[in-house]
Parts: sequence; structure tokens; C-alpha cells
Amino acid sequence: MSTRRSRNEIPTIDVNLVTIEVERTVEVTGDNNEVTTQTAVDEFGFDTANQIEVSPQTEEEDAVKLIIKGKLKAQKPKQTTITGHEITLHDNVFNPELVKVMQGGTILYWTDDTKSQSSENPTDYGVAGYTPPVVGSDDKGEVFKLNAYSAIYNAAGIITGYEKTTYPNCQGVPVAFNSEDGTFRAPQYTINSAPNTGEAPYTIVYVSSLPTLTGTTNMAGPNG
Repeated sequence: MSTRRSRNEIPTIDVNLVTIEVERTVEVTGDNNEVTTQTAVDEFGFDTANQIEVSPQTEEEDAVKLIIKGKLKAQKPKQTTITGHEITLHDNVFNPELVKVMQGGTILYWTDDTKSQSSENPTDYGVAGYTPPVVGSDDKGEVFKLNAYSAIYNAAGIITGYEKTTYPNCQGVPVAFNSEDGTFRAPQYTINSAPNTGEAPYTIVYVSSLPTLTGTTNMAGPNG
């Protein structure tokens, strides 16, 4: 008897890109100056992550066995239900925008190229500082989607597409930072993802190209 070979074999490698999607309510002014609220998706990405660890979170219902006089007559097998994932994201740089989404807080941006004044309004002059929420604050960050892209190669060493894995309803865990002589800081971010009722714990789709990252990457600091 012959056995059919699997039709699709998809080799993936690398963490090529990670993007964060946050839904926010924004006010929109119409032609008659009437202000309405709409839901907009703010997505930003970074290509500095080098590892993503994903651990399924499950709840187990113990097996029930009917044993009579030392003999197994029947049993109901153990049931395992997935409730979400714990994601550990390893990055190679500090990303204030990601940290703010994960745990809240305030980012300050330089207001001009002299870097003498700062405000909370994003600018192209770089980050002036970040402050986490105060103790007891209701600011706990935001709920977001995490999209992780990995490359698909063929036998010729050519990228033929990308695997995009999306985790819903993500929430960050408060972040701590370590420092060490002679070593660039590599932050680790812990993220909990849990599906809503009727929602899959993750989805996988295959795309031909990565999203294009736009905008500037000015460094923080007094002198840019």
C-alpha cells in the first residue's frame, strides 16, 4: 500500500519583521464641523527582534477511569483546552513605542532640532524620554495584535514569500531592563495573548512581501 506524500512543505526561518496593531478611537471633524468618533488601526513595526518564544497556555480536565476489582472497564480521556499563548519577544534595542503599548506611560519627543524642549506630541526629532505609569495608576497599556513574519526559502536559497502569524488580544507584562559592561542591551518583552469567544488563538497566512516600514529612526539623546 502506498502512502501519499504531504502536498505542502513550508520551510520558514528568521524573525524578519514584527508589527503591532492597536485599535484607537479618534475624533473626526466633518464638512459641517460635526465631530464624530471612529475606530482607527495604528500599526507600527520593527525589524530588530531576533527571537520569539511562544508557549501555549492550557487548562486540563483530568481523565476519569472506571476500575472494578483492579480491572479497567472504561475511561474518559483527559481533555486539554488551549486558552491562549505566552509570547516572549527578544529585541536588540529599546523601543519606547512598544513599551508604552505594553505597559502604558508617557513618551516625550524633542520639538525641534535644537533638542531643548520636549512634548508628548510625536515628532521626527527623536525621543527625549520615557516615564512608566506611576504606582497605582489605571494606565496598564493597550490591547493589541502581534504579527510575526518569517521568511520562506526554496532549495535555491531564494525567498519565495513570508509566513505571517497573528496573535489576538495581546497584553504586555511590565518591563524591566538589565545592563552589562561591553554588551548591548537586549530587552525581553513578555506578552499574553488570549482569544475571545469564537476566535482562534492564532492565525497563519502566507504573503508575497513584507510591509514597508516608513518614517524616520532618529536616535534619542541630547545631541541626536
